[in-house]
Amino acid sequence: MKIKLNEKEIDVVSDINVLDLKKKYKPEADLIIYNGAVLSQVQVKKIKPNPGDSVVLIKKGEIPSRRELESLMVARHTPGVHEKVKKAIVGIAGVGGLGSHVAIALARIGIGKLVIADFDIIEPSNLNRQAFNVDQIGEVKVKALKENIKKVNPYVEVETHQIRLTEKNVPRVFKEVDILVEAFDVLKEKVMLVNSFGKKYPEKPIVMASGLAGYAPSNWIKTRRIANSVYVVGDMETAAGIGCGLMAPRVGIAAYHQANLVLRLILGEEKVK
Repeated sequence: MKIKLNEKEIDVVSDINVLDLKKKYKPEADLIIYNGAVLSQVQVKKIKPNPGDSVVLIKKGEIPSRRELESLMVARHTPGVHEKVKKAIVGIAGVGGLGSHVAIALARIGIGKLVIADFDIIEPSNLNRQAFNVDQIGEVKVKALKENIKKVNPYVEVETHQIRLTEKNVPRVFKEVDILVEAFDVLKEKVMLVNSFGKKYPEKPIVMASGLAGYAPSNWIKTRRIANSVYVVGDMETAAGIGCGLMAPRVGIAAYHQANLVLRLILGEEKVK
């Protein structure tokens, strides 16, 4: 009969119990999940899987192999999605509140390669909305983010650039990417990025953000196409200022809008004209 073992379909004899599966396939496993429930030591000996059942064998703290992790991702994704995602290269300009969360979201879906660029270091005030930890204060942002990404998915390739992006170096830094995510705070830097990247690579999509400060309603944040290959996420109005700071919930909503748009572009759900 066929069952799923660590999300991969295998053939087993009909009277095998879960303990026998552990002994045969992963004797070092110290956690066994059967159809979504953690089994006790007594249950492991008694339960015999039925056709189509799922058994997951886990050794705590062990990092899955690339092949095993991909199998687990494929099982959770729509068929055919993972093959496209793992071939994609995405650039992220700025890895603060937006960029750090976009990077983590894309790592979780198994993106092939990320090219991240930022000149800054992590300050205590960054922790109210950025995907860094308190023990990373003072570290270079791109290096710290690469460490965090590797803890999420060690098989995502991450290329880091600790530089201030300029009109001259943007085309060089992001020459390989299929899609570029803009994650700056300053308007003139946003304009510079769109102009310099768009002039060199007019056919490549740019995913920007504008208007995501404060705690206005979540549904004000929308995704809009403003040019053939340029998209903007946000409410287009709510800027950071006195009494209207940048906070994790709304910034996070916008970041995941950007990440989802990147995914849609990779899968061809959004067509660049």
